[in-house]
Amino acid sequence: MTPFHRTVLSAAFAGLSILAVLPAAQAQNAALVNGKSIPTARVDEFVASLVQQGRPDSPELRKAVRDELIAREIFTQEAERKGLTRQPDVQRQLDAARQDILIRALIRDQLKTNPVTDADVKAEYDKLAKGSGGGKEYRARHILVETEAEAKAILEQLRKGGAFEELAKKSKDPGSAARGGDLDWANPDSYVKPFSEALVKLEKGKTTDAPVKSDFGWHIIRLDDVRDTQPPPLEQVKQQIQQELERRRIQTMQQELRAKARIQ
Repeated sequence: MTPFHRTVLSAAFAGLSILAVLPAAQAQNAALVNGKSIPTARVDEFVASLVQQGRPDSPELRKAVRDELIAREIFTQEAERKGLTRQPDVQRQLDAARQDILIRALIRDQLKTNPVTDADVKAEYDKLAKGSGGGKEYRARHILVETEAEAKAILEQLRKGGAFEELAKKSKDPGSAARGGDLDWANPDSYVKPFSEALVKLEKGKTTDAPVKSDFGWHIIRLDDVRDTQPPPLEQVKQQIQQELERRRIQTMQQELRAKARIQ
């Protein structure tokens, strides 16, 4: 093989190598703006955030995102060309943005390396449930009317054998009236003071002897049942407990880092 043939073949193979790399490079970049690349990954991240907000992923959305990122890059390059990054107020804002990004990254890393497990959540739930013991919940019914005279008239009907559930349809509390006056299970502290004071004095199955006045009107109250306070199901509060445990872990990390820091 002559030197000429070797030169031609070398050039040909070099060209093939370049062609092989080009598709991969193009796949990594969504666009080049004055030689600076906009990675495809940035388009994917932008699209993913819009999809989380309810926008459907589509070629049209991806084109719009690409155009937006190109416009941002053009503006950024122009700002840098004009030296705006050297302005004190711009530098302060850039520093603050950098801090925010790094702090969020540190928190994500801390929770990734030291995650809150289901066992942690369950243990905290059990502790909270145990600590809330001792309280009582009451299941009551009431009939609420405007005047004392109306309330006394209803009490008289109850004494004559009238059904509380039927008479409760006259209540001006529409929510409970539709349920025969039923207020479901509740802690007495969730009611206004005159109501709760009368409620806790009642025996199960008994009705107040006299109407009870509150800011809402006149109540006739019947106590249907009493039970120990029930904690909400674990699944109902799992997310809140996990968030609280994560907050504590970040707070602990902050305290440990502050203890090691030299602050003057």
